[in-house]
Amino acid sequence: MGISLFERTFTMSLFFIVFILITLTNSCYCSRKLTSLYEPPPMSLSYHNGPLLEGDVHVSILWYGQFTPPQQSIVSDFLLSLNPTHSSSSSPQPSVSKWWNLVQTYMKRAGKKETDIVLSNQTSDKNYSLGKILKKSHITELANKVINNSRPGGLTIVLTDKEVAVEGFCMSNCGFHGSNSKQNSAFIWVGNSVTQCPGQCAWPFHQPIYGPQTTPLGAPNGDVGVDGMVVNIAGLLAGTATNPFGNGYYAGSMEVGSVCTGVYGKGAYPGYAGELLVDSSSGASYNAVGVNRRKYLLPALFDPLTSQCLTIV
Repeated sequence: MGISLFERTFTMSLFFIVFILITLTNSCYCSRKLTSLYEPPPMSLSYHNGPLLEGDVHVSILWYGQFTPPQQSIVSDFLLSLNPTHSSSSSPQPSVSKWWNLVQTYMKRAGKKETDIVLSNQTSDKNYSLGKILKKSHITELANKVINNSRPGGLTIVLTDKEVAVEGFCMSNCGFHGSNSKQNSAFIWVGNSVTQCPGQCAWPFHQPIYGPQTTPLGAPNGDVGVDGMVVNIAGLLAGTATNPFGNGYYAGSMEVGSVCTGVYGKGAYPGYAGELLVDSSSGASYNAVGVNRRKYLLPALFDPLTSQCLTIV
């Protein structure tokens, strides 16, 4: 799904339009649809016997445009935090790796190895080699450049900066995922929405464009655009790992990372993120702690054991 898998949205009523990830084509494009109404979780996500991203998954990041070192570290630290070797019983809880453990549940149910995210390499395209107005095919082209230079079975994350407009961005999606079947590799794209559509793709760190204008939550790393990107990356990453080629876990248009869009803590409902932890020094909201004690807000994932949205706080 895009996010192929995370895209957010709200309605004029109490039922905001929220992100859902959908399978768009045979190449496994999925996206969070801004025009889709909130739907309650289905009874189950069925496994369709296809390959999953199991074992050591080497992840490459392509930074397209201008990203500062602090912005890059927010994302890279999140990916590093998924690996339980970076966590210990003495680390602050709840941990990012605890959130990722639910993805491992799906792997075990399919008889697969656990998925260990390994941050492999990072490259930058600061000069906008394909311009600042991109089609989805351009994202595929950028991802394939990295995939062709990487080991098979890996994952590429293409991140575009706030100046880049991507086909469908804000109007229909906040990100998507796809695949390169020849290389047995997958990719994710997410854009920085801070100047284009923060009310759609960076909620709950910005007021929604529709509905009651409640006070937005404080971004855990002080960057509305990049903290919003992490939310979308997280949801798409869960969906990509469990449905990389369109024949893994899904139910209709739903994937592991899109069923519970808009849910972050207990008691959540459309337009309300739920009960969360609050940083006493900054007032920012979060629900997971990663390496370097960095805080994140991560979406709830669908629990196959209880058929409910599982939050870690």
